[in-house]
Amino acid sequence: MDNFGIYTLANDVVFDQLVALLNSIEANVSADIPICIIPYDERLDLVRQEVNSRKNVILFDNWDLIQRWEEFLHQVWAAHPREKETKLSRSSWYKSHLQRRFVAFEGIFDKFVFYDGDSLAMKPLNNVIDKLETFDFVFDDWEHVKDRPVAALNISVIEQTGLYTEADIRSNMHCSSFFGSKRGLFTVKEIEIIKERLITDREVEWINGYGWWDDSFLFSYMTLRCDRPLFNFTLSPNTEDRTGNCANADPFVNINNVLYNQDGLKPIHRIHYMSYSSGDFAYLCQGQDINISYAKEFLHYRFLKQPEQRPKQLRPLSIIAKSNKLFNKTINKIQRTLR
Repeated sequence: MDNFGIYTLANDVVFDQLVALLNSIEANVSADIPICIIPYDERLDLVRQEVNSRKNVILFDNWDLIQRWEEFLHQVWAAHPREKETKLSRSSWYKSHLQRRFVAFEGIFDKFVFYDGDSLAMKPLNNVIDKLETFDFVFDDWEHVKDRPVAALNISVIEQTGLYTEADIRSNMHCSSFFGSKRGLFTVKEIEIIKERLITDREVEWINGYGWWDDSFLFSYMTLRCDRPLFNFTLSPNTEDRTGNCANADPFVNINNVLYNQDGLKPIHRIHYMSYSSGDFAYLCQGQDINISYAKEFLHYRFLKQPEQRPKQLRPLSIIAKSNKLFNKTINKIQRTLR
């Protein structure tokens, strides 16, 4: 079999989530598949300690490649019409480092699966690996069902080109929190072609202005435009493949600390704790009763190898924690208003 591995993106800020993900992969996927952590930024002291404590985990260290992908993403976002409209500083929104996940396409594995750091793996990846024999991209999300105003791509604008129908466009919309793919699909030459189309030919306007800073929105454009075979389990003709994955939206059933889709007890690839902050998980791991769906499952995997450190019971959120959460919520509301 081709060299296969797993990627994720992390730094010390999301250390609790990283440990939980690594433990869930070892328990539910395989203890032998190599894992490469792409650094979100240079805050990596705890991450390095964790890497050194595990036999099959390494830290991605090609900083030139990371920088090249970041420059590409920033050039694209700077060309988007929303850049001129927004009242916020660019650095407030899209000068994050989520786009670093794309270095996987020039990374160390021939074939790979990427997990967002705020996820827990729930089953082996055999079916993803099998699909990669036929498809170049494999996803498992419901981005394609979103209403036009909040979808990844601007369907109306793309339809006007006559190149794609709405069905074509929707089948290529996906998120970037979990995907399987292959090394070498986006070469330096291909990225230059994509950049030319986006900036010079103004195809950046194909990316919905609602999420113009979102790396997954750009990723949907890239997979649509490169015209390579793509498979999404949520569009599978086999109903067993179609499950939920979001902690704050989908109902799951816990069987021996493995979660299954409530409807039909179908196995899920992962649970994604989207919309919860790293601070929420820090409070939870300190024993504070934060409102996180499937918190017990998260704690199980976070302290799987250190059960003695797991909080024995959860106490009410402290006044300081409540104040911090309220402050962050207020700031986010102000930013959304200015956007």
